[in-house]
Amino acid sequence: MKKYIFILSLVVLCSCTGNDPQEQLKNLNGYWMIEKVELENDSVVEFSLSQYVDYIEIEDSVGFRKKLQPQFGGKYLATDDAEKLKYRIEDDRLILSYSTAFDSWEEEVLTASEEELVVRNEDEKTYYYKKYEPIIIESDEETEKE
Repeated sequence: MKKYIFILSLVVLCSCTGNDPQEQLKNLNGYWMIEKVELENDSVVEFSLSQYVDYIEIEDSVGFRKKLQPQFGGKYLATDDAEKLKYRIEDDRLILSYSTAFDSWEEEVLTASEEELVVRNEDEKTYYYKKYEPIIIESDEETEKE
């Protein structure tokens, strides 16, 4: 019963936000930092600071997601792997299909705005991301010139 109430609440919440899948798609590309994960048993894992950000790039109907490690100055160290990514719109929902050499899975986009991304996977885990802004620190020389 608890699961049905959760699903019903989620459907009502999603329908109230008015997130059009085409509009969601426009906001997916870019750098995203994880904030928290809601697990199926009502527990929440908070991420105050993550070592990696997710970079998503979709062109036409295909793309990839890659883990990047931000560096000072706005640069990134890339991991060696990338997840292939395809999307589809099904029943007015945006579905992301990922694949690697070892696995494949799907996530439903619940919210995708310019500042926030929320997705739910097949295990009923809901991931909350915020748009990542690079850390750029001016050097002392640049500061003195101003």
